[in-house]
Amino acid sequence: MSASPATTLNDRVAEQIRQQIVRGEFQPGQRLSEVALSESLEISRNTLREVFRLLTKEGLLRHVPNRGVFVAIPSMASIMDIYRVRRIVECQALAQAIPQHPARQQMRDAVAEQRQLRDAGRWTEVGTANMRFHKGVVALADSERLDTLFSHILVELRLAFGMLSNAEFLHAPYIDMNAAILERFEAGDMAQAAAQMRDYLNHSERVVLSVYARRMSEAGMEL
Repeated sequence: MSASPATTLNDRVAEQIRQQIVRGEFQPGQRLSEVALSESLEISRNTLREVFRLLTKEGLLRHVPNRGVFVAIPSMASIMDIYRVRRIVECQALAQAIPQHPARQQMRDAVAEQRQLRDAGRWTEVGTANMRFHKGVVALADSERLDTLFSHILVELRLAFGMLSNAEFLHAPYIDMNAAILERFEAGDMAQAAAQMRDYLNHSERVVLSVYARRMSEAGMEL
């Protein structure tokens, strides 16, 4: 049974907004203007409200009575859970992959793009390219379900990254780490590639949680 046109439109618009979050176009805590967004997406405000309800259920937006709709601010617990899932999925995908897998090209392209963007000083886009690298890692598992799960995780991860004001500090160390993981993967050393990914994720989690805690403390907000 095919989806109704309204459902198809809602899903498409919801995905557009998710990708805007992934690209860093919306920041945690930012109020979304219903008028401006409906105009830019060329949809009715009623349709946009339905999309807002969908994304609120996913935890990406939050509705504040009499104030409007805001991009969600992730909790420390949710950030820790994101990294827990990433360690399970990404490390296992690398450990069981074969170096000839077609997803290696996606990983190669992402690393090359990160380096070009680094040289241009476009650090928010470096973060977006980094996410493409990790999507390539998950694609090694050849699981449509994992691909879908990870796409949703990346949206939440960008919200966590959005709590950090210095994009260069956040993303610069991981360009060479990605390249090193890719090198081990292409050499057929899957155990070492998986071990390096685990170290990478542990390091990234510590950095994100540390800066997140400081930002929340400075803002007088509970963790």
